[in-house]
Amino acid sequence: MKPSITQDELKIPTLGPATIHSTLHLSHTMDDGQADFVPDTARVLYRVATRTEKDFDCSLAFERAGPREQIYFDPAKSRAAIVTCGGMSPGLNNVIRSIFLELYYNYGVREIIGFKYGYRGMNPVHGNNPVFMTPDTVRSIHNQGGSLLGTSRGAEEPAVIVNRLQALGINMFFCVGGDGTLRGAHAIYGEVARRGLKIAVIGVPKTIDNDIPFVYKTFGFDTAVGVVRQAIDGAHTEAVGTPNGIGLVQVMGRDSGFIAAYGTLASMEVNFCLVPEVPFALEGNGGFLDLLEKRVVQRGHAVVVVAEGAGQGFFGGKEAVFDASGNRIHNDIGLLLKSKIKCHFDERGLMSSIKYIDPSYMIRSVKANASDAIFCNDLARNAVHAAMSGRTDTLVGLWHGIYTHVPNTLVTSSPPKRVRPESFLWRSVMQATGQPLRMGVGPA
Repeated sequence: MKPSITQDELKIPTLGPATIHSTLHLSHTMDDGQADFVPDTARVLYRVATRTEKDFDCSLAFERAGPREQIYFDPAKSRAAIVTCGGMSPGLNNVIRSIFLELYYNYGVREIIGFKYGYRGMNPVHGNNPVFMTPDTVRSIHNQGGSLLGTSRGAEEPAVIVNRLQALGINMFFCVGGDGTLRGAHAIYGEVARRGLKIAVIGVPKTIDNDIPFVYKTFGFDTAVGVVRQAIDGAHTEAVGTPNGIGLVQVMGRDSGFIAAYGTLASMEVNFCLVPEVPFALEGNGGFLDLLEKRVVQRGHAVVVVAEGAGQGFFGGKEAVFDASGNRIHNDIGLLLKSKIKCHFDERGLMSSIKYIDPSYMIRSVKANASDAIFCNDLARNAVHAAMSGRTDTLVGLWHGIYTHVPNTLVTSSPPKRVRPESFLWRSVMQATGQPLRMGVGPA
């Protein structure tokens, strides 16, 4: 995240004054036994915890998400579109379904389109026709993993996408995806604004890595941690079942180690958690291999969890390779560790039995668990409220347990969220594993 932000950076763009009374049957009076509209003045403090009383600051606040009493678009004259981009993630179908249900049944928007295969599918040259969605289209998709609409990586020219939106008469465009998707949505908003069009562009943040800044959690993350926990528990069972058994689990996390950290805490069977944010040495006194050897000799087994982006410096000066979304493709740290561990134990005449598990694609493909299913529904419906009220270039986030509007400009101009070595989270990981802060590496 940025080291400091201003209230102006938290301001939400709008298409204009909201002058239409909402079709939702809600109240504007508190404590009358009926759910309320959210006033435009409602805010969520950026900081709720400080080191000292004098540091407490009420000047920074997000706009609170939720249904507005006055909306911008006339539902009877509106047409919405949904696109899902990037990698698969648990909960995509839940988001698609809840966006549709809120638009169709609550607001009365009858024309809702889904674009196939991400931004790529919006370019006519690729030959993908849009899906004209009905209640039957989404009836049971929340019980399935994956995305009804499919996904793809990579950008398309904003002008081409806006041409497609114009041709189909789209007023509200919902972009579901991670950092690359949100960058694309921001570029699409820029082209929409340049043409003076009235199209709301709203993001629903999705990334298993949980690295979107100014958003406490992204959907799919809870489900991913649950699947990782199963993999870790399996690795532990394998490790304790053989002499000098070592369970090695690689999990997703290109540049952020949240899955590794939370999976470690969920299982409580991990002895070493390796993440991109905390450097470690392989060799030498106090390095990872040295500490692993001591653990196995003393206890007879060990479990190691490593995020895919950890330890990339061990691969030397290999040329960087990137995927279609501009994400760096990391070298396989899991396989490297497996090889290094075997060589280390063999050189010392120590027996070892290494079981290597990589559940990455299983994580991405499963259906959302109960927590994520609820979360996806909340995100989706708040995204619809934002669009109907005329907000744009905005994503819906969760902050201090409350749903917020976050300017996409701020998100796309800020570095990804990272595990902080000085945080309560990482301290909890070290307490659970017993590992030192830096294995064989001096102070930063």
